[in-house]
Amino acid sequence: MQGSRFLLSVVAGLVLISAAGCKQEGGVKVTSFTFTGVKAVPEKQLKAVLATAASSKLPFGDKYYFSREQFEADLKRITAYYQDRGFPDARVTSFDVKLSQDQNSVAIAVNVDEGQPIRAERIVLEGIDGLPESHRQTLEARLPLKVGQPLDRALLQSSREAVLDELKDHGFPYASVRLSETAGSSDRERVVVLHAEPGELAHFGRVQINGPSSVSDRIVRRQLVYRPGDLFQQSKVIESQRALYGLELFEFANVEPLKTDEQPTDVPTRVTVTEGKHRKLNFGLGYGSEEKARVQIDWRHVNFFGGARTAGVLARYSGLDRGVKLNFNEPYFFSRHYTFGLTGQFWHSDEPAFQLDTSGGRATITRRFARGARPVLSRNAETALSFTYLNEWEDYTISESTLNDPTQRDDLIALGLDPETGSGGGRTSAVLLDGGRNTTGNLLDARRGYVANVHFEQAGKWLRGDFDYYEITAEGRYYHTISDRAVLAIRARLGSIDGFGSSQQDIVPFFKRYFLGGSTSMRGWGRFEVSPLSEGDPIGGQSTLNFSTELRVPIRGNFSGVLFFEGGNVWLNPWDFNLNDLRYDAGPGIRYNTPVGPLRLDVGFQLNRIEGLIVNGEPEPRHFRIHFSIGQAF
Repeated sequence: MQGSRFLLSVVAGLVLISAAGCKQEGGVKVTSFTFTGVKAVPEKQLKAVLATAASSKLPFGDKYYFSREQFEADLKRITAYYQDRGFPDARVTSFDVKLSQDQNSVAIAVNVDEGQPIRAERIVLEGIDGLPESHRQTLEARLPLKVGQPLDRALLQSSREAVLDELKDHGFPYASVRLSETAGSSDRERVVVLHAEPGELAHFGRVQINGPSSVSDRIVRRQLVYRPGDLFQQSKVIESQRALYGLELFEFANVEPLKTDEQPTDVPTRVTVTEGKHRKLNFGLGYGSEEKARVQIDWRHVNFFGGARTAGVLARYSGLDRGVKLNFNEPYFFSRHYTFGLTGQFWHSDEPAFQLDTSGGRATITRRFARGARPVLSRNAETALSFTYLNEWEDYTISESTLNDPTQRDDLIALGLDPETGSGGGRTSAVLLDGGRNTTGNLLDARRGYVANVHFEQAGKWLRGDFDYYEITAEGRYYHTISDRAVLAIRARLGSIDGFGSSQQDIVPFFKRYFLGGSTSMRGWGRFEVSPLSEGDPIGGQSTLNFSTELRVPIRGNFSGVLFFEGGNVWLNPWDFNLNDLRYDAGPGIRYNTPVGPLRLDVGFQLNRIEGLIVNGEPEPRHFRIHFSIGQAF
């Protein structure tokens, strides 16, 4: 009887399909495509492998039309999709294709019986005795397929590749791994066996270089992270290729082992590169709610006087800042691990609380640490330490509203400013130490991993200059993907800056004080509005702490939505963090993905207002802010 009912439902569905097919020339739009019974696999992933799709409800969204042939093939794809994911008994029990009364659109519902999966009872690794014990344990713990999971074919192959990659990263370039299954303790359990044949232990041999014309072979060789005689590691081949692309000299770069069929114990490698243009010009236009219109021109020479050195000029104009920066970078500073950079600038910043003119330069030495290149088991990580000497002249003026208030005279003097003009200036001579680690892979739109940064800055004292202070800041970000759809993003940062003395000459310059608020922090307020106040005007502080959390969820196509919650504040004195005195905001946002990063629109609502805040010379008129920009908030 069950087979008869299923046959009748199929026949009824085919009748409707035939009727819909008659309208295909005019286009029968699919208004909805839903499933029942889909529990073990993400419905979004299932729909992604099907040709049939529902049209967008938005007027400018994508439209999809019904095809009988594609739908019949999709019914078979559903079964095949489940079988590949360890559900051999899955089947489509029925489907319903409903034509609208005008026969111009159709709604489709598919009923699925997933059945019981075949699960991995045990996972056995054989033939990996050549790996260090710690690596064997890590490999077993990080295999994509876990004990108790359905026998997903994609996870099985990823686990096989993980074992293979680990062997190739420990001197076994000719390793092979065979995948097999044996019966488990029940008919729904399997023992998965990954049997490895490591082959001969090998080392890197001679290096053959093809392709460079104006760039010498020496420049190519020094980017390679391996040398002849080193133990063969597949990750070093990948990292070398990445390092060549990092020079920006080459449109194409490839590093590959040779004679793998002969399996020599000294593995020769071939490096093939194609040079690109040495002079690059980028022109950019943009708009944001804070910087307004933005124009930027970036000219760079990526082989300046040879040696893959980079020199460039950046010119920028926006509502927040404008000026010219000159830069020079030496990518091989005594060693491929170190780079040396010089930057000079003439820059104007126009912030709500002050205006700042900066002229001068800085020199930076950066040490970059090798990052892992095991694509299956671990995320690529970038770790860097840098030391900078800065020597710049600063001229700054506070906002007119504060300057015009006669009650602010004493405060202006205390801040090191001329009480008549509200201006200050001096030479900053400082050293900066920065350390950071990034495992996200794509910081513009991170989905997993973390970022950690620490900054220390000291000005004056033995460095001379007109300002004597030290500053310490730290920031951490964490990104976690939830069910391959939503992303939970968390950021926390704190900082404090303090002068070395108590005289007027030893205070912290006004432009170094902290402010919060704006499109990247405390979005319920405008830029620089979260701060200690003087007669209602933000004057900044010497301690700050804030956190942000975002839940990023895809909506449809390139659109995604965001819910955020933030807290933080700025305090007047150094090292004065008061967790009972935090401001909070929350709100929604929308993102539209583009090749240059997501377009962002956020609306932040204040959860506890700042009493007495003055905005543009008037009491704060509203307790929410709208922000538009490019790129995620963090």
